[in-house]
Amino acid sequence: MPVRIPLVTDPAVRVLLDGIVDYAGLFPPAALGMPEAVRNYAKYRGGEAGWMLGRFICAVSQFPAFQTAADPLLPRDVGALPWRIAAVGSGDHAADAAAIAGMNDCHRWSLDECSAVVDTVETRVASLDDVARAHDAFPAELAVYLEVPHDADPLPFVEAIARTGRRAKLRTGGVTAGAFPTAEQVLAFIDACARQQVPFKATAGLHHALCGTYALTYEADAARAPMFGFLNVFLAAALRATDAAPDEVRQLLLESDPSSLTFTDEAIAWRGRVLDRTHLARVREQVAIAFGSCSFTEPVAEARALGAR
Repeated sequence: MPVRIPLVTDPAVRVLLDGIVDYAGLFPPAALGMPEAVRNYAKYRGGEAGWMLGRFICAVSQFPAFQTAADPLLPRDVGALPWRIAAVGSGDHAADAAAIAGMNDCHRWSLDECSAVVDTVETRVASLDDVARAHDAFPAELAVYLEVPHDADPLPFVEAIARTGRRAKLRTGGVTAGAFPTAEQVLAFIDACARQQVPFKATAGLHHALCGTYALTYEADAARAPMFGFLNVFLAAALRATDAAPDEVRQLLLESDPSSLTFTDEAIAWRGRVLDRTHLARVREQVAIAFGSCSFTEPVAEARALGAR
């Protein structure tokens, strides 16, 4: 299926952020209804910041609602890029695989044309045996992200994922302060993925560009807690892919000062460390793939405030 490929001749920040936000408007804290979420996704696709948009995240159980709400909005012109869907699994891998196949059949209207395609599935694993079971249940052409427990040593899980050729996923937040991993846990996950050459995505708690203390929900009286920023996580992964020391990567993961970053066409620099666009393109393609966010407008606004256009 054709997808947008960032060019290494693009400005460095575009290389870093191209297609980076998987839109999870159905999930908390936004928790939108399906009609509003699919309308938003259609609008974002056609908007000025559409280059930052990745997949639409939808639970397998919500496929029927998606088909009803999205049908009038899906592209049907020859050669148009289909909507790409990331399915959140139920835990019943066989049933999920069957539902995904059915969903793809419904949206295929010629041999090589479709209006929407589920090309990714995300599911949690609680044991190493779960990794093997998930791998066996889904077809090889489906990108499978296995969410590892953030309170366990990630290395054995990532080693098991590496043996299957699948991908890893880390939950980086939630709607309570206790849902956020520590910096050490995030670093251990990034390091394990780098050592095992396993691509990963992150989910939850990354609405903002840089670390800070933010509201956990959209309620007026919402509690606040420290959160990681999406630039922190993705630039830390890019820095880890160099010869940087662990303490330096940790410092970047916890960076909260916008003035520490400099954006040029050729590179993104942080406190004297230069990450050129060729390196960033490789990291985005092979290492740090995307993050799920129930808001698209917040990451876009904060990226723009830092110089992304």
